[in-house]
Amino acid sequence: MLSRKLFGFALCGACFQLVPFAPAVGQKPEDAATQLAKKTQNPVSDLVSLPVQFNFNSGGGLEDQTFFNLNFQPVIPVKGVLKKWNIIVRTIVPYVSIPTGGGTRSSGFGDILLQPFFTPAQSGSTIWGLAPMFSIPTATAGAASTGSWAIGPGAVALTIKGPWVVGGLMYNLFTFADEGDAPEVNLFSIQPLVNYNFGKGWAVSFSPVISANWDAPSGEEWTVPFGGAIVKTTAFNSRPISLGVHYYHNLDHPTAAAANLFRLQISLLYPSRGPAKPELP
Repeated sequence: MLSRKLFGFALCGACFQLVPFAPAVGQKPEDAATQLAKKTQNPVSDLVSLPVQFNFNSGGGLEDQTFFNLNFQPVIPVKGVLKKWNIIVRTIVPYVSIPTGGGTRSSGFGDILLQPFFTPAQSGSTIWGLAPMFSIPTATAGAASTGSWAIGPGAVALTIKGPWVVGGLMYNLFTFADEGDAPEVNLFSIQPLVNYNFGKGWAVSFSPVISANWDAPSGEEWTVPFGGAIVKTTAFNSRPISLGVHYYHNLDHPTAAAANLFRLQISLLYPSRGPAKPELP
């Protein structure tokens, strides 16, 4: 188990070496849409945003059924509370609809994940943050219920060089209080972040959420997706938004879990220095 954990944490460091960064000398000034796109690719930027994810999981153990997961993920930066630190509050509120066999489904809210990242107010070439992660047992869908209050350490680090935004986010959650009957939480997650920006708000992204349930039976612990996304940052009725289409195939997954993920993401963006107005295509 220890070697698997070390492997997972090593992925975050390795992702910094995935691409040869081009020198900044001689690069053309970035357009407003690309500047804003890079902020959306930084999990701890000073950008207020409301991403909404529509996740469709299918194949694998689900066969021809679909596990639908709608995530509301508000990101709110808090400045001035600590002199040399900013607090970036990231929250994930999931709504799920899970097939339970015989044509029935279990639908409702899942557990809320709270991620208050503490990041230096002034960053160098490497942007980083640390957070105590909290999982709150708010699930109303029986199939998604854990009944567990969970906590664990989280970290994020990234660098921005030319058109590249590269880094990673990881955490591990452990149950510290439980209702007793529900399964406990012992979940590791790491998300490499590799983004290339073409200009005018267009970008390609590789950001799979790799996870391991350490309490699962041997051979059933890991979910390892591989794929990518194309993302466009633009404006609609003068409101900056980001639109993304993602596809991932799980190279490894628990027997009963899905093999494929198709995601549509819409993010409403609220720049701190007045509304940016990227040029529409």
